[in-house]
Amino acid sequence: MILLDTCALLYLAAAPERLSTAALELVASPEQIVHCSPIVAAELACLQERQKIHLPQHWKKWFRTQTERNGWNIIPISLEIIEEAYSLPEPVHRDPADRIILATARLENLTIITTDRLILDYPHVKSLA
Repeated sequence: MILLDTCALLYLAAAPERLSTAALELVASPEQIVHCSPIVAAELACLQERQKIHLPQHWKKWFRTQTERNGWNIIPISLEIIEEAYSLPEPVHRDPADRIILATARLENLTIITTDRLILDYPHVKSLA
């Protein structure tokens, strides 16, 4: 089971060549369950608002379309995830959204698909570029 980071979701939609063949095959595998955190929607909103990304439609519609079209599950952000996010073993990522993604992956035993070097180098989760 896998968890998509924000960059992975963006690359899957518009630039799949930025992800490894292994990551693409894992996401495309019919027996694979793919998850997203709602924090990805928040990051998309911020990126679009700051004009750091260009989406063909409003971030809310775009995110829902991507997740629904692909059958990706949304894992709600719970108190347990927040507690884990701010109790992660060092060395820990300082970005609050990435902490939530890391915590979600740890609690749900998921592999994170990302190109974020800080997540890829974090020794306490499984990740794939």
